[in-house]
Amino acid sequence: MPLSTVGTGREDATTTPWPVPQERRTLTVLFADIVGSTAVTERLDPEDVRAVQFAYFDTVAGVLRRWQGTVEKYVGDAVMALFGARTSDGLDGYRAVRAALEIQAALDRRTLPGGVTLRVRVGVATGEAVVDLAAARDGGHGMASGAVLTTAARIQEYAPAGGVVVCAATHRATAGLVDQHALAPASLTGKALPVDVWRVTRPTHHRPARHDGPLIGRRREVATALDQLTGAVREHRPRWVALTGPDGIGRSRVLAELRHRLPEVDGRAVRWVVAHCPPYPEQVFGPVAQLLRDLAGLPDGGPTDAVRPRLAALVDGLVPAGQVGPTVAALAALLDAPDRSAVAGAAAVRRVLLALAARRPVVVGVDDLDRAAPELGRFLHALFAAATDRGLPLAVLATHRPDRADPLPAPAGRHLVELAPLGTLHTGRLLRRLLARSGQPVGAATRLLPLVAGRPGHAAAYVEAMPRHGTDGGPAADAGAEPALPEALRRRAAARLDRCDGVHRAVLMAAATLDVPVTAPAVAVLLDWAPERVAGALRRLTDAGLLQPSTRGGLVVADPALRRCASDRLPRPVRADFARRAASAGLTGGTEQAGTTEQAGVAAQAGVAAARAGAVRQAGGTGRARVRRPVGVPRRAGDPGRVAPGHRAAPGRRTGVARAAEPVHRVGSAGRVGGAHHAGPGQRAGTHRVGSAGQWPGAGRAAAVAARVGGHLLRSLPTGDGVPDRGFRQPTALPGVARRPEPGRESGDNGGRPGWAAAVTGRPAALPDRPGGAGRRLAVVVPLPARPSGVAAAHGLVTGRRRRGEGLPRPAVPLPARAA
Repeated sequence: MPLSTVGTGREDATTTPWPVPQERRTLTVLFADIVGSTAVTERLDPEDVRAVQFAYFDTVAGVLRRWQGTVEKYVGDAVMALFGARTSDGLDGYRAVRAALEIQAALDRRTLPGGVTLRVRVGVATGEAVVDLAAARDGGHGMASGAVLTTAARIQEYAPAGGVVVCAATHRATAGLVDQHALAPASLTGKALPVDVWRVTRPTHHRPARHDGPLIGRRREVATALDQLTGAVREHRPRWVALTGPDGIGRSRVLAELRHRLPEVDGRAVRWVVAHCPPYPEQVFGPVAQLLRDLAGLPDGGPTDAVRPRLAALVDGLVPAGQVGPTVAALAALLDAPDRSAVAGAAAVRRVLLALAARRPVVVGVDDLDRAAPELGRFLHALFAAATDRGLPLAVLATHRPDRADPLPAPAGRHLVELAPLGTLHTGRLLRRLLARSGQPVGAATRLLPLVAGRPGHAAAYVEAMPRHGTDGGPAADAGAEPALPEALRRRAAARLDRCDGVHRAVLMAAATLDVPVTAPAVAVLLDWAPERVAGALRRLTDAGLLQPSTRGGLVVADPALRRCASDRLPRPVRADFARRAASAGLTGGTEQAGTTEQAGVAAQAGVAAARAGAVRQAGGTGRARVRRPVGVPRRAGDPGRVAPGHRAAPGRRTGVARAAEPVHRVGSAGRVGGAHHAGPGQRAGTHRVGSAGQWPGAGRAAAVAARVGGHLLRSLPTGDGVPDRGFRQPTALPGVARRPEPGRESGDNGGRPGWAAAVTGRPAALPDRPGGAGRRLAVVVPLPARPSGVAAAHGLVTGRRRRGEGLPRPAVPLPARAA
C-alpha cells in the first residue's frame, strides 16, 4: 500500500515572509484506487494502458479542481488529494465527499480508450497533519505528513467497487448533508481497535436543523425586526430585513422566533415561506424550489404523482385561467431540476408570490443567503422591486454573515439588524438552561462561560460535546480541566483564520500565544519584525473584529475558539522559539497558552480571589502574607519576591482578607495599584479584593478554581428557567456608578455594592479624579460566603422580602459612628 513520505516540498521565493514554513492543520484526505487494475493492464497493450491512465487521471483531476482539492501524489493507479491544506472554508470534509461521489459518476459516464470500464474505491478520512505551506500552494509530493493519510488509504479497501467510505470524523462533519449508512467496523493494519466506517451514497436533501433552543438576550433585536415586518404589512411598503452576524451568533434561531411570533398582523394572517440554503448548492434554484414546496405544502422527496394536483390547487385563482397549465408545467419542471435551465419556473414562482401578496401579507425568509448562488439574489431583488412598484404588503427576511458582498445594489427599503454577542449575564443564563436540558450539572457553566464568547452556537456546541455522566461507564471528566474545543467550532475558527492573508495570519497566530495583552512591540519580538509593520496589521485585525481592546491595555483575541485554533496551528519548534524570545524580552508569563483571560469575567476573578485568599490564610499569622508569585504576575518594583502586602489586623486579631496583585500600574506608583486594606480593632475583614475584569493572566488556571467559589457567584444570577438558585441575592447597584470613599475607608471599598455592579456588568467602576491626582479604578469586590451574625442560614431558594442590609457582606473596615 503506497504511503506518504515526509518531505519539505520546494521553496517559493515569492511568498510572503512568514516564520512558520509548516502548520499543523486539520484536513481531509481523499484516496482513490482502481478496482482490478492488474487484470486491465494484463490484457491491454502498454500504449493503451498509458492512454487509459491519462484519461483516468484527467477525469479525477478535473473533479478535484472543481471542489478545490489539491493532488498530493499519483502512485501507480491511485490518487491522493488533500482538502483544507491551503485554505479551509469549514466544509473540507463535505467538499471531499462530494468530490468522491462525482468521481464515481464521471467515470461511469466517460468512455475510456479501448472500451475499458473502470471502477474505483474511494476512502475519505479527516484528521490532523503537518502541512508544508509552499508545497501545498504549488502542489508537490510529500506536502503533508500524518496518520490521517494512512487511514484514508486503509479504509478505501473496505469500500465496495464504485463506493465511497468515510471515517468517523468525516461522518460527523458531513452529518445531515449526505446520506450515510454504517458498515461493520474495519480492522486496519496498525490500529489496535477496529475503526468505525460509513458508506456515503448521495447528497441528501437539505433538512434544516430544528431551532427550538432557548432564546435569551435577543429582545431588542427581535422587537426591531418585528417592527419592520409589521410596518411593511400596515403601510403596504415592502421591507428588506437582513439579520447579520458571525457564525454561531444565532441567526437561524432568531428567524425561527420571528416566524413563531408573527402569525398575523391586525387580524390578517401572514403567509410565511422560508428556504434554507445548503453549502455549495448543486442546483442554483434549489432554494426557490424549496420556497415553492413550503408554499404548496409539498414534503421533500414526496411522490411525483401528487405534485401537479397540489400545484394546480396552489395557482388556482392566482393566475388567469388560460395560464394555469403552462404555470403548473413550469413549476413542476423547477421541482424536478432546479438548475440554470429552470429560469421559467423561477419566474412562475415570482408571479405566484406577487399574486398571493395582493390578497394577504407575505414574508419570504431565506436562511444563510451568503451560501446561495447569484441566481437566488437576482430572484429576490426582482421580487422585491415588483412588490415595491405595486405597493404590496411583502417583506424579505434574509440571514447572512456581515462580510457578504451583494453584487446588486441594496434595495431602498433595506434594514440591517446586527446580532451582537451576548453579555456575561445572558450567556450564563443560556448555559444554565442548556446544561439543565441536557442533564448536565449547571455548575459547569462556570468553566464554559469564558470559552463561549457570547455566541449561542458556541454554547450549544460545548454543552453537546460534554461527556454524559454514567453513559460511558468511565470516570467523570476532570472538573478543573479546560474542555476540548468542539470539532464544529474548530472548523469555523480555521475558516476565519484562513481568510487572513500571510501577514495578518502570522500576527494573529503569534498574538494567540501571548499570555499578556497584545501590543505591537510584543508581537514584533516574537516575529522579529519591525513594530510599525505589526502595528498596521493589529489595526486591520481590530477593524475586522478579530482583535478587541483589553481592559488591561493592549488587545486580545476576540474569539476564544479562534485563539485556540491559531495557537494549535503552530508546530512545536515554533512554539518553543516564541517562548524563548518572550522570556528573553521579559514578556510576563511566556507564551504558553493558558486560556482566555479577557472572557473569564466574573467567574474567573471570583475563583482566583478565593484561591489566593486561601493561600494567605494557610500562611498563618498576621502581617505580610508570603504568597507564591503566580506565572504572569510581575514582581513589585523595589520589593523582590513580594506580591502584595497582606491585610493588617490589630494585635491578637485575625484577618480574613487578601488583596490580589494586579498586573497593571497606577500612575505615580511603580509596580503597585493600591495599598493594603486595614481592619480596625475588633473588626474582621470580609472581602477579597481582586483587579479589574480580565487582569489575572491565564484563565485556564483561573477557571479551575472558579468552579469552587466563582460558581457560587454565577448561581446567584437570575435565570428565569425554573432552575433553583442557591445562595445570597444580588444587591442592586447602578452599573458604572461609584461613591466617593467615606472617611475611615480605604479607596476602592464601598461596602461591596459597586463591586457587585462591576462583577455583573464586567466593567469596573471608576472613582472620580482627585484634585491634582490621576483617576483611580475601583476594584471588583467579591463577598465571602460567610453570613452576618444574627442572619439565619438560607437553605435552597431564597424567597420573601429581605430587610435592609440583610444578607450583605460585612464591610472590611469599620463604619462611621453614625452608620454603626
